[in-house]
Amino acid sequence: MTSTLSKIPPVNQILENLTPFAEPMAPLYVKRIIEKNLNDVRRQAVQYRLKDLEREDILKIITGLVKKDITDLLTPAITSLINCSGIILHTGLGRAPFSDQDLEQLVARSGYLDLELDLEDGKRGERLNHVVPALKVLTEAEDAVVVNNNAAAVLLTLNSIARGKEVIVSRGELVEIGGSFRMPEVMKISQAKMVEVGTTNKTHLTDYEQAITARTAAILLVHPSNYQIVGFTAKPALKDILNLAHSRNLPVLFDLGSGALVDLRDFGYPYEPLVSEMIGMGFDIITFSGDKLLGGPQAGIILGRQELLKKIKKNHLLRALRCDKITLMLLSDCLQKYLRQPESLIQKNLTLDLLARKTEDLRTLARKIFEALNPDMQKKVKIVEAAGRVGSGAFPVFPLPALALQIDVKQPTAEKIADHFRRQAVPIIGYIENNLFHLNLLAVFPRDCPHIISALNRLL
Repeated sequence: MTSTLSKIPPVNQILENLTPFAEPMAPLYVKRIIEKNLNDVRRQAVQYRLKDLEREDILKIITGLVKKDITDLLTPAITSLINCSGIILHTGLGRAPFSDQDLEQLVARSGYLDLELDLEDGKRGERLNHVVPALKVLTEAEDAVVVNNNAAAVLLTLNSIARGKEVIVSRGELVEIGGSFRMPEVMKISQAKMVEVGTTNKTHLTDYEQAITARTAAILLVHPSNYQIVGFTAKPALKDILNLAHSRNLPVLFDLGSGALVDLRDFGYPYEPLVSEMIGMGFDIITFSGDKLLGGPQAGIILGRQELLKKIKKNHLLRALRCDKITLMLLSDCLQKYLRQPESLIQKNLTLDLLARKTEDLRTLARKIFEALNPDMQKKVKIVEAAGRVGSGAFPVFPLPALALQIDVKQPTAEKIADHFRRQAVPIIGYIENNLFHLNLLAVFPRDCPHIISALNRLL
């Protein structure tokens, strides 16, 4: 082993071999990367089969590893890509997409900002004042708070209102909200004691009524936006739960999850509770996400009665969970689009634009791509009907009609084709179905077409 390790080149020789590739990176960090890879190669001498290699071969291996690390570190950590997954609000792809206009408005406010400065009197301001007035007008809520995501919104609400006390929740609503984060765990961390009532498929008003004690602080409802229980089911009407709770001077908290501000039935979707509708019905606190049906940045929005929002604003957790300036700017811009004339909303909110797409729009897009392919590639590509999804828990059992480009070739394999598209200058994310690679066009923008055409024509 000693003779094998002696063939590993020293740091200086590797540095010489990296010139001029490594020049963009500070020398100190280049050396750290070299040392890290040298240690890895020494530890994995058997896997690299160093005893069978010459010194020059080992030098090439280590140089290649170092170059990859340098390239990865100096490449933007988050890059734009093309979403051919068929999922509009794809959590892995950043959920609600931003338009060029959104980002141009963001860049226009470079340098310092009036984040917590009142320009009228020059005194210390409140960062939430940039978004709360719009939220109040749009939803008719008495007050609002915004934190960094909806899980944080639920956590902060429960901790502020029910810390050390009981919160009643139906067993059929103890959801997992993604990434293994579960409502019971969020409630536990909030220091509220969860009181489960009913069963998975049936919860009755009497279940809530019998669970109320002197220790009860609130009733929590969770909208089933990311699942659906069908068949032998039952649950009380929302108004009945509100009447029961309010007759006992208890607040009702409603985690809407997705949170729609416009009626999506106008686009052909099933009924989804409107935030303003729930406020009007009398819910005391409502929480929902900013980057789902709203079409904004990741944020957790808390709306409701002023006296309860005061408690939330006084909670020291709010500072730990608060949003940064970029989130608040993007959210403010998003809300202003809703405040303007309704006919301009769909064109300016990319999420709503995608949700409102018609199959004929996708057919036009598909033809444009197909007709630009070279003849050999056209023989391998079919325009097929496909199913898309809204994603991120919204409308979980409502498939969206879509079209996809199906690539029917034996070689390369579907896995290698997927790898080919991911490695483009602008990565393209599709999916494999029935051993064939697909590019679903549901969430593809016209500007994406040249990249898709180029990647397809290079495939063979």
